[in-house]
Amino acid sequence: MEEFLKEFGDYYGYPDGPKNINEIRETEFKRLDQGVVYLDHAGSTLYSELQMENIFKDFTSSVYGNPHSQSDISSATSEIIADARRQVLEYFNASPEDYSCVFTSGATAALKIVGETFPWTQDSNFVYTMENHNSVLGIREYALGKGASACAVDIEEVANQPGQLASSGPFIKVKPRAVQTRNTSKLQNEESRGDACNLFAFPSECNFTGLRFNLDLVNLIKENNEATLEGTPFAKSKRWMVLIDAAKGCATQPPNLSEFPADFVVMSFYKLFGYPTGLGALLVRNDAAKLLKKTYFSGGTVAASIADIDFVKRRERVEEFFEDGSASFLSIAAIRHGFKLLKSLTTSAIWMHTTSLSIYVKKKLQALRHGNGAGVCVLYGSENLNLSSHKSGPTVTFNLKRPDGSWFGYLEVEKLASLSGIQLRTGCFCNPGACAKYLDLSHSDLLSNVEAGHVCWDDNDVINGKPTGAVRVSFGYMSTFEEAKKFIDFIVSSFVSPPTKIGNGIAVNGRFAQLSSEELESKESIPGYYLKSVTIYPIKSCAGFSVNRWPLCRTGLLHDREWMIQGLTGELITQKKVPEMSLISTVIDLEEGLLVVESARCKDKLYIRIKSNSYNPRSDEFDAHDNNILENYNEETRINCWFTDAIGRQCKLLQYSSSTSKHCLNRNKSPGLCRVLESNINFANEAQFLLISEESVADLNRRLEEKGKDPNRYLEKLNPQRFRPNLVIAGGEPYAEDKWRTLKIGDTNFTSLGGCNRCQMINISNESGQVKKSNEPLTTLASYRRVKGKILFGTLLRYEHDANIETWIRVGEEVNPDRE
Repeated sequence: MEEFLKEFGDYYGYPDGPKNINEIRETEFKRLDQGVVYLDHAGSTLYSELQMENIFKDFTSSVYGNPHSQSDISSATSEIIADARRQVLEYFNASPEDYSCVFTSGATAALKIVGETFPWTQDSNFVYTMENHNSVLGIREYALGKGASACAVDIEEVANQPGQLASSGPFIKVKPRAVQTRNTSKLQNEESRGDACNLFAFPSECNFTGLRFNLDLVNLIKENNEATLEGTPFAKSKRWMVLIDAAKGCATQPPNLSEFPADFVVMSFYKLFGYPTGLGALLVRNDAAKLLKKTYFSGGTVAASIADIDFVKRRERVEEFFEDGSASFLSIAAIRHGFKLLKSLTTSAIWMHTTSLSIYVKKKLQALRHGNGAGVCVLYGSENLNLSSHKSGPTVTFNLKRPDGSWFGYLEVEKLASLSGIQLRTGCFCNPGACAKYLDLSHSDLLSNVEAGHVCWDDNDVINGKPTGAVRVSFGYMSTFEEAKKFIDFIVSSFVSPPTKIGNGIAVNGRFAQLSSEELESKESIPGYYLKSVTIYPIKSCAGFSVNRWPLCRTGLLHDREWMIQGLTGELITQKKVPEMSLISTVIDLEEGLLVVESARCKDKLYIRIKSNSYNPRSDEFDAHDNNILENYNEETRINCWFTDAIGRQCKLLQYSSSTSKHCLNRNKSPGLCRVLESNINFANEAQFLLISEESVADLNRRLEEKGKDPNRYLEKLNPQRFRPNLVIAGGEPYAEDKWRTLKIGDTNFTSLGGCNRCQMINISNESGQVKKSNEPLTTLASYRRVKGKILFGTLLRYEHDANIETWIRVGEEVNPDRE
C-alpha cells in the first residue's frame, strides 16, 4: 500500500471528496465485506446501498403516475422526467437548445433507433471503427439492407507531422478495411454523394481494451471529412453524421458535447451507478433528429390518429416522437439519486481513482515472470501507462502464458478466480473487431473457429494454439487498492511458476510436487487394491445408492444415469441449478423391476416401473407413447408432478434414448462428442464409470486439514461419495490411478480414459439433510491438481460389454492395474 500511495496517493481514494474510499466502502458497500472482489465494472458497476435507500425512501413517500395523463400526479411525474432529461444533458454538457434526451431501454435500444430510422440510401456509407460493440455492428444490417455501403476502419493517431504546428493537435489517419455492399449494381456519382447522409460510428472508450478514442474525430469527420478520409472510398462523400457509443466511457469521462458535437450519443445508466437496469438514453442533435425517418407510431408518440382511415398526426417534440409507449417513469425517477452520487465525487476524481488502480495492475502484470524467466502476461491496448495520459480507461485486458509459451485458457482463469471470490469477465465482450485485432485472429482463423463449433460463451478458449478471447478486469468508483492487490496475488499464486527446486535429487515444481514414478511404483508394490464400494445414480444429479453386487451392461452399470430431469423449456436441471436435488434419494429393486424415489418435500415415495428382465435396456424415450415405461398419460403426469414438487419447479423426467448413446453433454448442456465415440453412456457427462481412490481422498483431506488449522476456517472431512463415484477403491498410494492405462476388477477389464475434470458440484455438500455451498474442495484441488485448465480428481473408465456374457461387479474384488 505504501508503494502504491507513493505513486498514486494524489489520485487514489478521493482525498478532496466528501468521503474517502474507506468511508465509502464502510457506509455504502457493506455487502462487499463478505469477501467478494467485484472486477467487472465495464459490464455493470455496483449500486450504492445509500443510493438504494434514497430511492426506496423516495418511492415509499411519493406517488408516481403514468405521465400520459392530465392528473396532478401524472403532471408531477412528467416534471420529474423532464428534470431527469436535463440532468442527462448536463452530464454531457449538452445544451437543450441543441440536443434532446430520448429515454430507451438501454444503449442497445438507442443504437437500434438510429439504425432503423437513419435516412439510408444506396449512396450512403456506414463507417465504423473496428473496436465497436456488436450493438453498433448491428446497424450495418439496416445500412446494407437499404443498399448502402459499410466499412470497418482503423484509426491511427500521430502526435505531429513534419511541418505541422504543435498547437494544431494530433494527426488522425483513417485506414479502411474491405468495403461491404449487397447492392452489386451500385455506382456512386458526385452529385448523389453530396445528397446522401453518411454515418460514422466509434466508441468513446473501447470496452475490450479500455483505450479511449480521440474525440477530435467528431469535428474532423463533420467539418473536414475530405482531408480526414483522404485515400478512402468515402473521401468524396460530403454529408456526415457522427455516432458515439458512450456506454463504457461515460462513467469516467463523458463526451463534452459542447466541444465535440456528435449527432448521436448512446448510454446505459447501470454502467454509471448500477441501478436502474433496463434504462438508457439516446442524446440526439435536434437538427439530426429531423432527418430520421420513423415508421411506427404508438401511444405517446401521436397527437391524433383515426382508426378506420389512413390518418396520423405525430407529436413534434423529439423525445415524444421517439419514445413509444409509457416511459419507464419509476426507473427514470431513480436516476437523479445516482447523479447526486456522481456529482458529489465528480467524474474527474472518479477517473483518477479508477485509472490509478488499473495502471497499478497493468504494471504489476507486465512485470511478472515465470521461474524460467518467461513472461507471464500479454496486455492488450496498454502501451501507455502514464496516468497523466487520458488515453486509457480503468480496464485491464490480458491473457496469460505458461512457462513453455503456450496459453492458459481464459476460462481457467475465470474458474479459479471465482473460487477465490474474484468476479471478472472473459471472452470477447461482444466486441469481435477488437478481439480479432488484438488477438491477431485472421478471417480464416475466425471462420475455422466457427466451423469447429466455437460460439460466444462456450468452452473453446484456445483453438489451434490461439486464444479465442481474453480476460478483463475493470474498476469502478468504489474499487479499492486491496481488491487490486488481491487480484494480483491470485494471479501470482495460481499462474506464475516458481523456479525449479531440487528435492531429494528429484527436480520438481514447488507448487505441483508429486512422487516420482520410481517412488510410486516401489510404494505400490507392497499394498494391493480392492473394490471398496459400488454406487449407482439412476437419475442424473440425484442421490445414488450403494450395492454389494450389480450387473454391467453396454452403458456401464445397469440403469446408471438412465434418467434425467428436464425443464419445460428444454433445459436440463442439475445440482448446479438446484443443489437440493442431492437430497432426492433413489434405489432400484431389480427383482421387482421398480425405481423408488424419495424426497423430504413429498409425502409419498414415488414408484416407477422399469424394465428389469434384461441387462441391455432399450433406448426408448421416456414418454407416454412407450407402454413398457408408462402405461398411460396419467402415469406420466403423476411422475412429473412428483418431481415438480420435489425440486420446486415445473419439470419432467426423461429416460435415455438412442439419439444420445454416442454423445454427452457439454458445459452449455448441448450435445457434444464424447472422448470415445464408440463408448455407450447414458446421461453421464463423460464416461460410463467414475473411479475414486480412498487414498487420494485421504490425501486431499490432509491438505484441507492443514488449511483448517486457521481458527477462522472450518473445513469438513470429505467422504469419497462427495465426488459421486461409481467405484471406490482402497489400497495403494494417493493418485496412483493417474498412471493406469487399463485395470481388471475381478475378471472384468476396464480402460482408463484419463482424469475427471471437476466443477463446482463437488463444493455442494448435504450433511445432515442440509445443502451447503463453499469453495472447497475445488480451491484446494486447483492448487495441486490442475493440468492445462482442468482440475483433475478421479479416473474415468470405459467398459466393453459382451452381450453374450452376463457380467456382475462385486465389492471386495481385487483390482489389478496396468500402469504406464
